[in-house]
Amino acid sequence: MKFLLNLIVSTLSVLVAAYILPGVVVSTVFVALVVAIVFGVLNAVVKPLLMFLTLPFNILTLGLFTFVVNAVLVMLASAVVPGFGVDGFLYALLFSLVTSLVSSFLATLVK
Repeated sequence: MKFLLNLIVSTLSVLVAAYILPGVVVSTVFVALVVAIVFGVLNAVVKPLLMFLTLPFNILTLGLFTFVVNAVLVMLASAVVPGFGVDGFLYALLFSLVTSLVSSFLATLVK
């Protein structure tokens, strides 16, 4: 049940971020669901590897390079999921920030 609730929160955050940001396109609700799943898988599988490889940059920037890694994961998800598009690195960075904020807000409402 908790997994399903987290999936719904992630899907809603993807839809809200796509609505707010003009450079992000999500064609349908089903595509937003797929983006949430793909982004979750990328965060679980690829992100630890990227964080390990970019550890010196992350230490030098006091953790701010993590935002760059998240933006790269969003761009990777946009390359994998048809119907989901991001116009550039800046929009990927903003999409990552907005989805994080909206997910945190919705998760506190759900709990």
